[in-house]
Amino acid sequence: MITGKNYIGNQLSANGNKVFKTFNPLLNIENQWEITEASTDEVNQAVELAAEAFKTYSKISGVKKAEFLRAIAEEIETLGDELLEVYSSESGLPKGRAVGERGRTLGQLRAFADHIEEGNWVAASIDTAQPERKPLPKVDLRKMNVALGPVVVFGASNFPFAFSTAGGDTAAALAAGCPVIVKSHPMHAATGEMVSSAIIKAAEKTGMPNGVFSNLNSSGIEIGQALVQHSKVKAVGFTGSIRGGRALFDLAAKRKEPIPVFAEMGSVNPVVILPEALQKKYKTLAKTYSNSITMGAGQFCTNPGLIIGVKSEGLTNFVNALAEDIIKEEPSCMLHPNIIGAYETNKTAALSQKGLKVLAGYEDDVKVNHAKQVVTAVEGDIFLNNPTLHHEVFGPFSLVVQCDNINQLEQIISNLEGQLTGTIISDGNEIGKYTTVVNALQSRVGRIIFNGVPTGVEVCPSMLHGGPYPASTDSRFTAVGVDSIKRFVRPFSFQDWPNELLPEELKNENPLGISRLVNGKNSKDKI
Repeated sequence: MITGKNYIGNQLSANGNKVFKTFNPLLNIENQWEITEASTDEVNQAVELAAEAFKTYSKISGVKKAEFLRAIAEEIETLGDELLEVYSSESGLPKGRAVGERGRTLGQLRAFADHIEEGNWVAASIDTAQPERKPLPKVDLRKMNVALGPVVVFGASNFPFAFSTAGGDTAAALAAGCPVIVKSHPMHAATGEMVSSAIIKAAEKTGMPNGVFSNLNSSGIEIGQALVQHSKVKAVGFTGSIRGGRALFDLAAKRKEPIPVFAEMGSVNPVVILPEALQKKYKTLAKTYSNSITMGAGQFCTNPGLIIGVKSEGLTNFVNALAEDIIKEEPSCMLHPNIIGAYETNKTAALSQKGLKVLAGYEDDVKVNHAKQVVTAVEGDIFLNNPTLHHEVFGPFSLVVQCDNINQLEQIISNLEGQLTGTIISDGNEIGKYTTVVNALQSRVGRIIFNGVPTGVEVCPSMLHGGPYPASTDSRFTAVGVDSIKRFVRPFSFQDWPNELLPEELKNENPLGISRLVNGKNSKDKI
């Protein structure tokens, strides 16, 4: 049952005086549920509860936290088709997408459970004392990762499951030992409440402290601002626009005690197609990329918004084939009228730029809130001199940059802002001739793809979902995969500490049997 209330720990609460409704973009009507926005008092209650819960939760063993994460996955599964139906009614996304994204979310939770249960993630390091060392004795030092404190997670509009209430940021923070307060996304608040109910049930079943999780509703920016500014919040996870992420980053930096904001933001994900590949594979590439550009109405953060090649017969053939294929793709429903409105505004702004040519655009009538895809082209020198063309148009939009030569192509790559991904399309060993192009691309992205498409982000330890600013606020970290736990911990050292008072991970006996760096050598042995 959807109440429209906030979860303040394990209690439902609706003390605020502002209400709103979510929207069904497919039916173009408001959904039935009335959502109550959190009050300032409820924000403070949630943070205070989280701070108190942190004292206990941060000390809970990896095995117990893993039990909690697995229980969350089980409780989400138990919600069954009702959750999928609410998801679709608030996003316009089909049931198949809902099932797939739910599966990804459950997989993330279980992957983190395995990760913290195994235990090596704490990066335990021990340098034993040498009291006889000359000229000065050496102290005993032991270091490991410890949780930061309460974390605020902002739900993402385009992934109501995987990057929202129980998504990657929440899973990583809970795995690290940090209580989580979710600022639910207003476009899918009912979905968020249902998932929150599963998290609360799992917390109660596994004996987690009250306040380990809260969920706050908000239709505006005020609740998010209050959370980021609260002195007891220690980190923020965000997926969304550059404007939103940068605003939070700046807000956190201005605090008396600045805190990290791990924001994954905009990206045009450049695709470089090398000359021989253009010549030999233009038909296949055009079909592949027309599908990738329009997939999910272009609402993926890894949508290929920029395609770069050197002028040639092959590039001309590719451009013509892409123009033919793109209009054959069936337009899809976008997540909300506000999002399709932003798409149309940004698309119009891009199309108004001098020198931009429309290659093809879907021109037939479409259902309400469905986006008409467009592919465009521009000369390399115009692109270099117009930063507006570098900006993401969130939706089924892509720009082909036609370069005069490889040198100009390399210059264009080097002048791009930071990106989540970069792709190189090569024919056989052709790529061997273009190491400087590869190196230039590598310096601008977090993940480089060979002969593929950027859409699709595998959840595994080797995934890097981040990149130089503005793709993310800290290129050293990933927002996907178990390594994302590192965002919500800090290294901590114990000096000359009694063995019996040390955490299990650092005791001489190594009771957890984890791998540790002992006097410079990896070992699972006792000391």
